[in-house]
Amino acid sequence: MFQFLRSLYLHQRLFTALFGIAVVFLFSYWFSFLYPFAWILLLLLGLFLLADIVSLFRKDLILAERILPEKFSNSDQNPVQVELQNISGHKLKLEVIDELPVQFQKRDFLKQFEISANASHSFEYLVCPVSRGEYIFGNLNVFSSTRISLAKRRDTFNSEQMVKVYPSFIQMKKLDFLAIDKRISQPGLKKIRRIGHTMEFEQIKEYVIGDDVRTINWKATAKQANLMMNQFQDERAQPVYSVIDTGRVMKMPFNGLSLLDYAINSSLAFTNVALKKKDKAGLINFSNKIGTFVKASSKFSQLNRILEGLYNTDTRYQDSDFSLLYASLKKQLNQRSLLLLYTNFEHISALKRQLPYLKALAKKHVLVVIFFENTELEKLIKANPESITESAHQTIAEQFAQDKELMAKELQRHGIQSLLTPPEDLSINTINKYLEIKARGIL
Repeated sequence: MFQFLRSLYLHQRLFTALFGIAVVFLFSYWFSFLYPFAWILLLLLGLFLLADIVSLFRKDLILAERILPEKFSNSDQNPVQVELQNISGHKLKLEVIDELPVQFQKRDFLKQFEISANASHSFEYLVCPVSRGEYIFGNLNVFSSTRISLAKRRDTFNSEQMVKVYPSFIQMKKLDFLAIDKRISQPGLKKIRRIGHTMEFEQIKEYVIGDDVRTINWKATAKQANLMMNQFQDERAQPVYSVIDTGRVMKMPFNGLSLLDYAINSSLAFTNVALKKKDKAGLINFSNKIGTFVKASSKFSQLNRILEGLYNTDTRYQDSDFSLLYASLKKQLNQRSLLLLYTNFEHISALKRQLPYLKALAKKHVLVVIFFENTELEKLIKANPESITESAHQTIAEQFAQDKELMAKELQRHGIQSLLTPPEDLSINTINKYLEIKARGIL
């Protein structure tokens, strides 16, 4: 009985009908012939309500299922599919309310449609998570009503479904083509001029017009009686590390995502490209202490290991200790490596405090310091000030933006590679920087 009462809901049409009958009762005070007519209407309404309830609860009406992917991709549109089947034998009006995870802060989910007897219907909706972790879906509520529509029956399905949100593997797949050497021109990709060539031998081939005559193999030429060339390729199996600062400076939000999440998404995309280029990829994160450390490797399972490491990465709300990072890398890394350091500096004085440790890292490794443009300041700089206060704010914003450019030049002056980028362009710019270093044979 309790379960029946919990599943029974009264339709708005019933209250509209009751209001109309109440009006008839009101007017029967002055027109007495309306009084029995009002009672007849009330009795008919009660009979129709009873028939509607019996029709709804005499047997099962609907089957429903929410189909979730194995995992969600952070900051991307992820599909959720709902499938319904009418097993009642008559046409139904349905209202579907899905209880979305609390992280989405959405409480107005509603889908309405009609479904014919013994028919099936499915629909899909998209969700965009902006933080990693476990997302728990509540009940899938299906409210069914007949053509009379005086009452509704609620059925619940798929309670407590959990799905994990991982770093953006959708973005990783989109940028997968960057691992291919001979690619067509794509928006956002830079054409990199090769300076010299690397010395990892690939094969001997016949000379064609345009080949570098300095790579002629004279012994092979004498044997074949034809000009033969040594062909080289980019060096492979070089260790490359994503070094992620998880300190408080990386908690700053842009377009719903923190700088840390931008860095994590970029690291995954970059790691995928590096592994496809046959390099060894690794991961390090740090703040006031060293967190996840994944030794560089080119094994098939390395991408999954790094993905799991990135999934558990979170900011510690502490000031990052670059001296600890230097000491740890000096102990852990014996081979010259490419270090992509994701961090952020908002003032040049903050950079100068860490500069001795960055210079020490750059002596042994190829260090690329990746930090972020403040795109909100760019909007303020481009706006037309309408008061003295707004003009002062714009001047301060211009000073902060200029400081970012000075930081990049300061790093370059000390022989440290740098990348200053808007957060939304981080992944493509990071991969471009990696391909540039590979092309120039800097590592």
